[in-house]
Amino acid sequence: MARKKGSQLLEDVKRAGNLPGHVAIIMDGNGRWAKRRGLPRIQGHRAGRKAVREVVEGCVELGIKVLSLYTFSVENWNRPQREVSALMRFLERTLCEEREELKRNNVALGVIGRVADLPESVRKTLDETIRFLEGGSALLLNLALSYGGRAEIVDAVRKISTDTSGRRVKPEEVDERLFERYLYTAGLPDPDLLIRTSGELRISNFLLWQLAYAEIWVTATLWPDFRKRHLFQAVRDFQTRQRRFGRID
Repeated sequence: MARKKGSQLLEDVKRAGNLPGHVAIIMDGNGRWAKRRGLPRIQGHRAGRKAVREVVEGCVELGIKVLSLYTFSVENWNRPQREVSALMRFLERTLCEEREELKRNNVALGVIGRVADLPESVRKTLDETIRFLEGGSALLLNLALSYGGRAEIVDAVRKISTDTSGRRVKPEEVDERLFERYLYTAGLPDPDLLIRTSGELRISNFLLWQLAYAEIWVTATLWPDFRKRHLFQAVRDFQTRQRRFGRID
């Protein structure tokens, strides 16, 4: 069967309804993409910028309300300092250069993770971009920066411990609902769909609590080659799934 064009896929997905409200993506394969071409790793990250732009536009076209991108993990700090510094400069430049287009697409920006660990200049640019995009209602673009799922849970437990010792929270009041209010993602719906590129079959410490009932779609496509049609394919597959949440039909 011939592959459908992106425009036809878009119409099929819209017609089917049952869209995910929150899509999360593990953007994997930048380094391998560059290596196959004999390029420095940073070139793979730069090539991945087009994929981010396409996915943001695709989510806006579909009416998806939240898009979370695994942008930089807590483990990524262990990479060579030269690469980390290049990634931080690239992130800062991308935020400055893309904010006008994001504004035109009515996109708001959010950040989750240990943001205090980021360089001051990056934090400043993030704050400026968040303010610039404030009020965007088509899509919340949620960047996971200096993020780790285990770190998020540990940070939540620390906050709850502080509040219980300060008698702002009683131990018997701690349940799943209260715990979620202490996560970085407080106020956001859990992801309905997780997309992972590059063919790896793991979630790599991403949104460990929130992905409990997410549908997972994996593609061998490396992130710099990911386009709208791949997003539409993932959502179309999501629409065929039966989500039971532990219940029996």
